[in-house]
Amino acid sequence: MPLNFNPPLLNSANPWATTREDLEALYDCPHTGAITTRTSILDGFKHDNAVHQYCFFRGRTQQIQTKSSDNDQVKLHRPSTEPISSLNTLGYSPMHISDYTEIIRDLLLARRDLPLKPVIFSVTGARREVADQWFHISNLVNELQKKHNISARVFVEVNLSCPNIVGKPPPAYSKSALLDYFKGFVELLKESGYPHFGIKTPPYTYQTQFDDLISALLEAFEIKNMCPIAFVTATNTLGNCLVLDPITTTPALNSSNGTGIGGLAGSALHPLAIGNVATLRRMLDAHDELKHIKIIGVGGVSDAAGYKRMRSVGASAVAVGTALGAEGVGVFERIWKGVEEKKAD
Repeated sequence: MPLNFNPPLLNSANPWATTREDLEALYDCPHTGAITTRTSILDGFKHDNAVHQYCFFRGRTQQIQTKSSDNDQVKLHRPSTEPISSLNTLGYSPMHISDYTEIIRDLLLARRDLPLKPVIFSVTGARREVADQWFHISNLVNELQKKHNISARVFVEVNLSCPNIVGKPPPAYSKSALLDYFKGFVELLKESGYPHFGIKTPPYTYQTQFDDLISALLEAFEIKNMCPIAFVTATNTLGNCLVLDPITTTPALNSSNGTGIGGLAGSALHPLAIGNVATLRRMLDAHDELKHIKIIGVGGVSDAAGYKRMRSVGASAVAVGTALGAEGVGVFERIWKGVEEKKAD
């Protein structure tokens, strides 16, 4: 089942897609074509307010707009002509994968008489843990089909890219780690065939990193003549970044580790994200075995112009993270109306 939807606009896996209320609001928004859950691990991630924080900032002066822990989410709820960026030291969702399958089951059943949007479950963990989560999601798909006659369009995004987990570098920076995951995907797909996998990649900053991803995909394909993934979400946050208060020059994030260093997202990441999408599209298209793979472009899109840039370099769909946190779900209406207005010009 291809990852196609309209409008080709959705949320990325982020803190504002954590709760039942978050996901219902995203799903019911008429300007999202699909939704993504926040990245989960099998048994939930232990959140600590003293460590896991985020802030928004604007402009070269790094004027800080708000800062908050994950459990005290403060949204700006107002659009601005000045692009917004964010920094976070967050980990994964405190919700279990079983929580998300229950939420999505209830959500789809309550809307079964309406056209159903695709749902992307974002998951992570070791290969075995990812497989266990995939089975949870596969069981949900089977239940909806056999018990309720609902053909849900469900996909699994494996996040191989979070920079904020101590002692665990993103697997997507290692060809051997990528290949190990891809072999696992192929084994699962051979067993059941659905739901399809995608991966979320970190920002790649030099050519060898792209080469390793493509090489791992091709090697995995050769094992059983099957491509292990249907899409790539590019990109996640850029690690080892620091935002300082413009007045005190102290870290904007007062995390207990004392550094304030975290993952950068939003407008400041946009040129790098655009470059990653463009390079991935070009390299995937160079191989018949891989050219079917879709790209979900994410990184700094907050308006119609950003959306159009992502699409112009090869993104099949565009995801929004930081701007969603800053404005709420209304950001999708603003972006899509801007897209439609430009079409009419």
